[in-house]
Amino acid sequence: MFSKILIANRGEIAVRIIKTCRRMGIATVVVYSEADADSMAVEMADETVFIGPAPAAQSYLVADKIIAAARETGAQAIHPGFGFLSENAGFARRCAEEGIVFIGPNPHAIEAMGDKIESKKFAARANVSVVPGHVGEIDDTAHAIRISEEIGYPVMIKASAGGGGKGIRVAWNTQDVEEGFPAVKAEAKASFGDDRIFIEKFIESPRHIEIQVLGDKHGNVVHLFERECSIQRRNQKVIEEAPSPLLDAKTREAMGAQAVALAKAVNYDSAGTVEFVAGQDKSFFFLEMNTRLQVEHPVTELITGLDLVEQMIRSAYGEKLAFAQKDLKIGGWAIESRIYAEDPYRGFLPSIGRLVRYDPPAEGEVAPGVLVRNDAGVREGDEISMFYDPMISKLSTWAGTRLEAVDAMGRALEDFHIEGLGQNIPFLAAVMDQERFRSGKLSTNYIKDEFPDGFSGTTPTAFQRDLMAAVACAMHRTITRRAAPELMRDDWVVIEGGERRLVRVTNGEALTVEFLEDGRTLTLEDIDWRPGKAVFRGVLDGRAFSAQVEPLPEGFRIRHRAAAAKVLVLTPRIAELHERLPPKAAADTSKMVLSPMPGLVVTLDLAVGQQVRAGEPVAVIEAMKMQNIIRAERDGTVKAVNAAAGDSVAADEVLVEFA
Repeated sequence: MFSKILIANRGEIAVRIIKTCRRMGIATVVVYSEADADSMAVEMADETVFIGPAPAAQSYLVADKIIAAARETGAQAIHPGFGFLSENAGFARRCAEEGIVFIGPNPHAIEAMGDKIESKKFAARANVSVVPGHVGEIDDTAHAIRISEEIGYPVMIKASAGGGGKGIRVAWNTQDVEEGFPAVKAEAKASFGDDRIFIEKFIESPRHIEIQVLGDKHGNVVHLFERECSIQRRNQKVIEEAPSPLLDAKTREAMGAQAVALAKAVNYDSAGTVEFVAGQDKSFFFLEMNTRLQVEHPVTELITGLDLVEQMIRSAYGEKLAFAQKDLKIGGWAIESRIYAEDPYRGFLPSIGRLVRYDPPAEGEVAPGVLVRNDAGVREGDEISMFYDPMISKLSTWAGTRLEAVDAMGRALEDFHIEGLGQNIPFLAAVMDQERFRSGKLSTNYIKDEFPDGFSGTTPTAFQRDLMAAVACAMHRTITRRAAPELMRDDWVVIEGGERRLVRVTNGEALTVEFLEDGRTLTLEDIDWRPGKAVFRGVLDGRAFSAQVEPLPEGFRIRHRAAAAKVLVLTPRIAELHERLPPKAAADTSKMVLSPMPGLVVTLDLAVGQQVRAGEPVAVIEAMKMQNIIRAERDGTVKAVNAAAGDSVAADEVLVEFA
């Protein structure tokens, strides 16, 4: 077995590979850029090599620097993780020339299946059903428009070398192609160093189902069943699960057989994924093959008991697979939620900054038959930069059934606390509670269908209103006892969301909250909170919970899953006076165009005095390798332009002012 492996990647996947290498007794080398000098992966590795500035094009994508680092440290093999050079056949071939083992498929397999244009040509020659589209080179925007019109709208514009949701746009009309084609080319060039584009028919209301395959250098290939990755936003996977709630045994066997046949046709000899677009009727079409480890591989590991990183290493070393297809079985159900640095309340725009608090849920067997796993490459105090993917971690749960795994995920998300930047945990929790998701009726349009106006949280349920009232009373009682014990009393008024409730709060072995007008009494036990803590844990009428809490100048802000509210605990007299206070008017920003995220201004070509109409593009802001078009929300005449191309801007910074 290898004695030393270089990891040509960063973040959580670098940490993930280090953990497997440690268990196998293999020393690790991590390369790092300026932005990652203090990263968790750098701290954990046995050796490290600095490879340049933060932009990937000057560090992680420079093959010469990676090879030189392997030479310098004596690493026998390179694991590329995912993204960066993981699907670069030239890099794999270069490793072979240098006498370094590339832990991934052979260069021929990467070329045949890793390139999205070539893979479709290959699949067509092999009589595999593929999505209709144009798989040749596209000259320019005008050519892209002609192709799109021939295929018929809607179409999907995709980077040939793309992955991870980067370099993809859905075009519903000619204007979308005019704007989307150059944007995709720019993203592809910046992220992958390859700006070739292809266009295919966009199938409406599809499901995204992929088959994990695993091969060795002796001609053996198996599949490790499927993953459903239909919950996507901007073509970026958000929630994955294994197995799929759509498939029956017959369809699973057919998809697995097709995936294995394609892999064997190119002598596939590592971990890879054959992706399919599936209809609700269980029909399916080959979409592409990812010739690398997938981000969502933990759910497959949880239902099979296999370590895919270990299997890749063993295959690269030349070992035969230690099992056959008949030896593999699906065990239980697994769900993965991607925790992203983005603000769901502001259109899921990137949110960069420091993890002021990072407190993930406990891992391992958290209850009988329930496992929690969190794959992360960050710690409290680390910074999420604008140069790389916005993922913070991948939270996975496993249980015997799908609903048990979903419930476990909802509970784990309650326990996940992050401060310092926007993150999508409330949104993920909302999905876990939705009846449609729980029923398994999924499609890649799920988020667009269920949240057509964006995400603004959920309305508290009756249980959540009770929970918020009880938590606020407990916090108020604790603070009052410390700060002004002479003001302690039992009868209070709780105000939440305009609802006014008379309560009586008493302490015994547990805290009891009696709703005097309803004749109901709640029991709050096992309280874990003290002033200064941002998470309140307890058991309300036998149900364990965690809530995110924040004292306000007046009352508390309490969030449970996706429901949040300001809650006041007042004396009856103060509650009466409070109702007479006028509401505070919101600031008028209608004459401003604000940057919705921190990032880099790519274009801003307006001039003072210029007329702008609602919906017109005003600027393009790049953040986390994605280009975002900022549009005017109203007609107006430009009064001031406060930024220019090349400027770094903060969230809510004023870009343009109208007269």
